Amino acid sequence: MSANAVEVRNVSKRFGEVHALNEVSLTIKQGDFFGLLGPNGAGKTTLMRVLCGLLAPDQGDVRILDSSLERWQIPFAVGVVPQDIALYDMLSARKNLELFGKLRGLTGKKLETRIDFVLDLIGLSDRAKSRVKGFSGGMKRRLNLGVALLAEPRVLLLDEPTVGVDPQSRASIFELLESLHGQGVTILYTTHYMEEAERLCRTIAILDHGKILGVGSLEELITMVKTPRFVRLILRSDSEKFPALAGVASKQSGLRVDYVPTSQDGLAEILTQLADFHGAQRVEVVSPNLEMLFLELTGRELRDA
Repeated sequence: MSANAVEVRNVSKRFGEVHALNEVSLTIKQGDFFGLLGPNGAGKTTLMRVLCGLLAPDQGDVRILDSSLERWQIPFAVGVVPQDIALYDMLSARKNLELFGKLRGLTGKKLETRIDFVLDLIGLSDRAKSRVKGFSGGMKRRLNLGVALLAEPRVLLLDEPTVGVDPQSRASIFELLESLHGQGVTILYTTHYMEEAERLCRTIAILDHGKILGVGSLEELITMVKTPRFVRLILRSDSEKFPALAGVASKQSGLRVDYVPTSQDGLAEILTQLADFHGAQRVEVVSPNLEMLFLELTGRELRDA
């Protein structure tokens, strides 16, 4: 068996004039927690639909667990958590799991045992007989994840699974995914939240305008940041001005001022010059991070999907 759980080779997909995917290639090793990070409209959901067999690419090939993926076919050992909640509101949590379990080929005692296990895993055992219609957004998200876990997947595909959930439900989902990863499940996780990628993912790919702009560990990606370490000054609300430092480039945005050094010793020089400034609420040294790289690669303009 290959050491790779997912292989995407030169996949392209167009919708009219929109090039949603442009020769995308990715390799996800078995047991990896792989993050696909990108802004709205980057192509993340299109790629996930291709991986789920819901959309045929115009060109390229996809393999999951050594199987060449064809449209409408997906290996049994793959669980899918779509971005849009896919549940029946008028059915109970148990009935939803029963329905989707049967669609995956589970029956009888095995199905009932698996449903009980999943309900306990996602913290909904006490609401098993309640209609989904009355569930909070976080409860629906957890049940959506539970559906994907029924078949004990070896590969889990999640498309922005924490959209619109409360902090407690988000923390619960994170802990569950980290536990599954610890048990050897390969996870592909799409998000546009930097903190999620930083916390969860061992490997991260940045996707924008249908192209992969960078792939690697968090540490490897951060080395791509062109912006050096700089000093950030947060002004007090009653401060009337900020100091213009000699030989230092500065950029103000509201009550925030960023000072970029021009030499290796520049940080110390900036801090020394700011020492006597009394209009500061906070002064901090900012090191390159994933957010900086994300903005460098994808730009700062607002966009819709």
